[in-house]
Amino acid sequence: MAFQQQYPSVLLESAVDEFSKLPGIGRKTALRLVLHLLRRSEEDVLRFSDSVARLRREVCYCKLCHNISDSDTCEICSNPSRDASTVCVVETVRDVLSIENTQQFRGLYHVLGGVISPMDGIGPQDLEIQSLVDRVAAGSVHEVILALSPTMEGDTTNFFLFKKLSPFPSLRISTIARGVAVGDELEYTDEITLGRSILNRVDFAESFHFSSDNK
Repeated sequence: MAFQQQYPSVLLESAVDEFSKLPGIGRKTALRLVLHLLRRSEEDVLRFSDSVARLRREVCYCKLCHNISDSDTCEICSNPSRDASTVCVVETVRDVLSIENTQQFRGLYHVLGGVISPMDGIGPQDLEIQSLVDRVAAGSVHEVILALSPTMEGDTTNFFLFKKLSPFPSLRISTIARGVAVGDELEYTDEITLGRSILNRVDFAESFHFSSDNK
């Protein structure tokens, strides 16, 4: 029978319950965080709670790329020095941050919000795929870089996007070079490897034929 932690306060237990709902946070870590907050001044704790409440209440998603933003259009999409003709397709906002940290990419992004995963009940209709097609159809995008994690779900999504975008003959569809190990999540890849993978990207069709020949 598992040991049941006893708390001296219902309020303490309630706070631990909420913190432990966060990903990667167990009850021991949650308790440590809550006790840390109790040692801080009331002003510090109120500022912390207010920042979280404002985040949930006021945060926006860019109407163009679906990145997190403070306004309808994010700072990247509204930056005139960025190359609007090149769009890098990623799975999550975390991947935007990872690629930006490499300082090797000066184009724009498109955040899908996930990858196709039938096992998890996620289909193409659950992702920001049609909005990507609409961006390409507008005619200003000359290259789409598929920068999804090299997992089975990522490769499935890459191929689906390739088929959806193939009807645009003037569009180059590329993918990041496989300096990123198969099965790795993009956000955990070191910046040097990720940066080189962006710079050394290859046409997706060539990448697909290569992988097919080696099966």
